[in-house]
Amino acid sequence: MFTGIVGGIAQVVSIDKKKKLHTYTINFPAALLKKLRLGASVSHNGCCLTVKKINRFDITFDIMQITLQHTNLGYLDIGDYINIERSVKYGDEIGGHIVSGHIMNTAEISKILKLDNNYIIWFKINNISLLKYLFYKGFICIDGISLTIVNIVKNEFCVSIIPETLSSTIIGHKKIGELVNIEIDLYTQITVDTTERLLQKNFFLSYK
Repeated sequence: MFTGIVGGIAQVVSIDKKKKLHTYTINFPAALLKKLRLGASVSHNGCCLTVKKINRFDITFDIMQITLQHTNLGYLDIGDYINIERSVKYGDEIGGHIVSGHIMNTAEISKILKLDNNYIIWFKINNISLLKYLFYKGFICIDGISLTIVNIVKNEFCVSIIPETLSSTIIGHKKIGELVNIEIDLYTQITVDTTERLLQKNFFLSYK
C-alpha cells in the first residue's frame, strides 16, 4: 500500500529484456534504502514491484508481461528516471490518498499549459470505460503521484501541479504524447460500481 507521495527519483541503470519478462535495475537514492529487504514492495511510477536483488544502491526488479502491457514501464530505457515510493507503514502520515500500486491503464499527455505560477497538464484517457470514475476534485494517481482532478472534458481530464511536485518528481519533464500510469481512487471505484449494480437490480425488479 502507498500514499502517492513520491519519496524520490531513481535512474534506470540496466534492463534485461526477455520474452514476456523484463528485469531492470535502478539506482536508489540513499534516503530510500533504509531497511529495504528482498521481497519488499516499491512503487515505480505508481506500479507496485517486488525487490529481487540488492547490490548497495542498485536494486533489481522483475516486470511481468501483464505489467508491461498495461503500464509505461515497458517503454523505459537505460538512463531514464522514474518516481519511487516505499510502501507505507503503520503510523506513517498519509499525505496523499490510499494507493494500491495496481495500475488500471495509461493516459496520454495531450496538452501542457504553463500559466504564470500554474502548471496544468491535460491527459487523454486510453480506456474510455474508466471515465465514469473521474470526478471534479476527485483523487487520481498519475505515475505514482497523488493528484486532484481539476477539470474533465469528454475523454480528457487535467490536473494542476504545484512547484514542490514539479521539483521532486519526473512529471515536469514529461512531454506531449508521452504515456503516464493511472490508478483510479479505489473508494470512488467501489462507490460507482456498487451504485451501478443497485440501479441495475432495481431496474430489473421493476419489470418483473
